[in-house]
Amino acid sequence: MELQEIRNEIDRLDKQIQSLFEERMLLCQDVARYKKTHNMPVFQAGREQQILDRVEQNAKEGLGLASRTMFANMMSISSQLQQKMLVAAEDAPSFKTPRMKEAVRVGCQGTVGANSETAAQAFFPERHIQFYPTFEQVFEAVESGELEYGVLPIYNSTSGTVTQTVDLMGKYSFFITAMNQVEVMHCLAALPDAKMENITEVYSHPQALSQCSDFLDARSLHSHDYSNTATAAKMVAESGDKTIAAICSEDCAKHNRLQILASRISNVVPNFTQFICITKDMQVAENASVISVMLSISNEPGSLSRILNKFFLYGLDMTKIESRPIRDGSFDVVFHIDFKGNLRDRSIAAFLNDLCKSCRDFKLLGNAVVMV
Repeated sequence: MELQEIRNEIDRLDKQIQSLFEERMLLCQDVARYKKTHNMPVFQAGREQQILDRVEQNAKEGLGLASRTMFANMMSISSQLQQKMLVAAEDAPSFKTPRMKEAVRVGCQGTVGANSETAAQAFFPERHIQFYPTFEQVFEAVESGELEYGVLPIYNSTSGTVTQTVDLMGKYSFFITAMNQVEVMHCLAALPDAKMENITEVYSHPQALSQCSDFLDARSLHSHDYSNTATAAKMVAESGDKTIAAICSEDCAKHNRLQILASRISNVVPNFTQFICITKDMQVAENASVISVMLSISNEPGSLSRILNKFFLYGLDMTKIESRPIRDGSFDVVFHIDFKGNLRDRSIAAFLNDLCKSCRDFKLLGNAVVMV
């Protein structure tokens, strides 16, 4: 056969495949109606496994896994259609709206002058901010109800994820209700009359040290981790030692009466940190636009591909995906995913119903409004 003849034959078969696919999807909709009438779950793992095993066994040599993949995708589409039909028939859920304007008990990690305070003041203008020594204590205060809202850094445009925050997300009960970002303008600050050439040691939060590594390396300065940029500045101010310095914000340096030896020392300028505002109960603003989830999946071929394919099938824009070790002695990971959407949207409800059934563990972290 000539090439064009082969292509014509493929086109003919493609039409047949499309027609059979559409016929199969119509039957799947009948299945959804039957399941709804008889209160049966959409996802039936045993039935799906039987079909995929049969397809792989019946395939011609060398096409077993390819056939299994094609049918797995087709069954994902089937599940999507059934979920949408069933969820559309349900009453829309009601959500509490954020009460940030009325909030009184607001807290963050650090002290006066910390970037977390700047972010908290952006969320809650002219409100008193309560400070905590650690990120974990902020989570604890929110979970216990001691705080109405807590503010935590989660991502930096230069150094990436704030691992201290992300690693605590699986441990505590909370929901993200808002996000903002703060431009971080690091400076090197020391005691009055200290000279740059005499500085040997620099203290700051690990993220700040990472974000200013080029500056430190170029001057052979030794870096030391500290709990927070603001507390590092306070320590330097109280030390009496003119050979040490802190990396902090300029406002923090001024607050602690420190001399600024160098300004805007980040590796990349501008340098932004994203902050989340968390609360104990689920609160969803009408204009909330970022949904955050945390999930783990079975360690088997194609499991991650099937999860990612669901985002494509529902037409959802994934804005972030990253993995973190579960820290249980295994090498298993948990995935943190952000995607665009609002929980009031019924198609999002269908997607989440579909998604969580394909995960080993699943946690909805919230639906945030992005504040600028």
